[in-house]
Amino acid sequence: MPDSTPQSVLRFEHVSITFGDTVALNDVSFDLKAGGTRIIYGAAGSGKSVMLKIALGLLKPSSGRVFVFGQDTTDLKEKDLFPIRSKMGVLFQEGGLFDSMTIEDNVAYPLENAITAPDGKARIPADQISGRVREALRFVELEQTLVKFPSELSGGMRRRAGIARATVNEPPLMLYDSPTAGLDPITANMIMALIIKARDTKNTTSAIVTHRYQDGQLLANFRYNPESGRLERTEKNGDGVCARTTFMVFGEGRLVFEGTQDELDRSADPYVSKFKAVKQ
Repeated sequence: MPDSTPQSVLRFEHVSITFGDTVALNDVSFDLKAGGTRIIYGAAGSGKSVMLKIALGLLKPSSGRVFVFGQDTTDLKEKDLFPIRSKMGVLFQEGGLFDSMTIEDNVAYPLENAITAPDGKARIPADQISGRVREALRFVELEQTLVKFPSELSGGMRRRAGIARATVNEPPLMLYDSPTAGLDPITANMIMALIIKARDTKNTTSAIVTHRYQDGQLLANFRYNPESGRLERTEKNGDGVCARTTFMVFGEGRLVFEGTQDELDRSADPYVSKFKAVKQ
């Protein structure tokens, strides 16, 4: 019988990194499987964003191994990381858009700069890029912003444009770094709805760094219904959303908690409890 176990998409094995005398990550291990969602909590400076940068190969660990899509990327050179990064979408804090480019050019950037296929042909033909860009912006309800610059958009709109850019090439792995930081609750919930929509319609594996307890609640307990175009609450152990969602809590560079939502809510650890107490 074929093996039905989900494949590993992002795996850390005893990863540590230091900057001078500061230990940013300390012996961190986890395994994110295909189709899974990781919700990553932690105080400022706890190592959450450093973990994402290591996953992308922007930082090299001082010790330990990193595997992306089953490939050991720990010691790969920059040029050898390009084909792996092409399968990873990233939403940086504040959206990370290029100020000097229009929204259309920002979203087109991953397609225009994608590495070529092994046969030397462009992965996305030039005459298809414009349509893909419009589709991505339509997905986040920003098709009318094509000729605008990031400075002309609100913070929430820039974040939505960032999601369009991150998902335009339909990567199987999405990394979100504090997607709702600094946004009002209504806009933050809109961003989370788009992340859930992307997860469920594009079947992406997702890792989300966040400070908001309710972000994790939405991801773990709601799914996108393409027929109604709305989010709907799932039954526990119903369609598998809860089972595929794992919570992680970082503290002073260590992974101090990893488990289900129920296990998070039952935790008596004083530090872990900080990320379950405020349920806005």
